[in-house]
This record gives sequence, structure tokens and C-alpha cells, in this order.
Amino acid sequence: MVAPASPPAARRGPLGGLASHPSLRVLEHDLLVFRRGWHSYMLSGLSQPFLYLISMGIGLGLYVNRNGGAPDGVPYLNYVAPALLVTQAMMAASFESAWPIMSKFVWEKTYLAALNTPLGATNLLVGDLMWISFRAVLLSVLFFAAILALGAVSSPLAVLSIPVAVLTAMAFAAPIMAFTATQKTDQPFNVLFRFGITPLFLFSGTFFPIDRLPLFLQPLAWATPLYHGVSLARGLSLGRVEPLADLVHLAVLGAFAATGLVAGRITFRRRLAL
Repeated sequence: MVAPASPPAARRGPLGGLASHPSLRVLEHDLLVFRRGWHSYMLSGLSQPFLYLISMGIGLGLYVNRNGGAPDGVPYLNYVAPALLVTQAMMAASFESAWPIMSKFVWEKTYLAALNTPLGATNLLVGDLMWISFRAVLLSVLFFAAILALGAVSSPLAVLSIPVAVLTAMAFAAPIMAFTATQKTDQPFNVLFRFGITPLFLFSGTFFPIDRLPLFLQPLAWATPLYHGVSLARGLSLGRVEPLADLVHLAVLGAFAATGLVAGRITFRRRLAL
């Protein structure tokens, strides 16, 4: 008797049928969705930060450079480019952790369907965090290529700003996913982005040093993960490594990501308890 032929590779999904861990099955599902609409994913993730890079880094940069450039005489494009690399990963991860996750809970109820399989709440959380991490890597690599093409890289260490951007994305994605699991409507997201994410984007050292902020606002900036991600990526891009400060930046980003993961494990289990 002839053994049946194995299924063609094209039918095994993006992970080649090797996703034995349950969380990898969630990632495989997200990659299949991504494969069908990758154009819109890439356009939405790169268009806005690239426009900021051109308008602020080059347009406004002409005026800044005439007056001595960014701090220590750094060309403004070189100053703002690594910050935008981090913020684009943060913005994409924040959005992906809000409405799409809410859809899986409330509108499309993908999570409820997944619970009828061997997948558990923690698998769903980790799998979607892996997907958000994958998207952050992809966007960061492409954005870094654009920065490189514009000549806004000052040091070989700049390539390390890519993992920094991904870690910053996780520092936002995990806590926001934990928060999303507690919500029944998407109304709180409008408040979160209007009074949280957008101000952070503007006032966490992306376009100017935070010491230019009023004194009472500076400690708030120091306490946010975006400031630490921006500072770490900018230092690497400019070749300015400060071991102690960089370890603090990494510790803060890791703490936010780990705390969000623990909180998400709790809120996902409570929300999906049957």
C-alpha cells in the first residue's frame, strides 16, 4: 500500500506546517491575514512616519541647521530620524493592540472561536504579541533602509536601533492589549490615543530635547517608555554609547513589556473564562 503524499508546501501556511506550539498557530493565522492585505499594512505603517521624516527632518531641518543644528551641532535629520524609527514602531504597535484586538473579542469574536481549539487565553495573547513584534520588525527594517538612503545614519551602531524600536513597540503593545481585554467598546481608545499616545509622540524627545519642556513636565517624559526608546536609539544612531544610561533605558522598556505581559495574561484569562 502506497503511503499518502504529504500536502503541498503551499497548503501548510506561512510557517510551513511547523508551528507546533499553540502560540505559533496564532501567529500563523495573523500571517495568513497579512499575506492577503500586506499592501495596506505597509502603507498605513510607513506613510505617516516617512512624511514626518521628510517634512521635519529635511524641511524644518534646513532652518534648524542654519542656526547650529540639533544639540551638539548634529544635523537635524540625523537627530530626528532614529526617534521617528522608534515612534513609528510604537504607533503601529499601539494601534494593532487596540482596535484589531477589540475586534477579536467583540466584533468578529475570533478569540471565542479559537477557544474551541486547543488554544488557551495565554496562547492567544502571546501569539498576537508575536505578530505585533513581527510587524514592528518589518516596518523598522524598511524605515531604517529609508533613513540609510537619506544619509541620516552617523554610526554602524545605528542598526541596533531596530531591536530598540521593536522592544519599545512591545513596551506599549503588551500593556495596551491588557487594557483592551478589559473593555467592551472602543470608546476608551479615542481618549488613550488623543491624550496619551499622541502627546507622547510629540513630547518624549522625538523632535526636541525634553529639557526644553517646562520643569513640571520633564519627570513625566522620563517615566514614559517612549522617551527611553528614543534616547537609546538616538544614542546608538549617533554613536554615543553611555553604558549606565543605556542599561537604564533597556530596563525601563523591559519592565513595561514584562508588566504588560503579566497583566495581559490575567485580563485575557478573565475575559475569555467560559
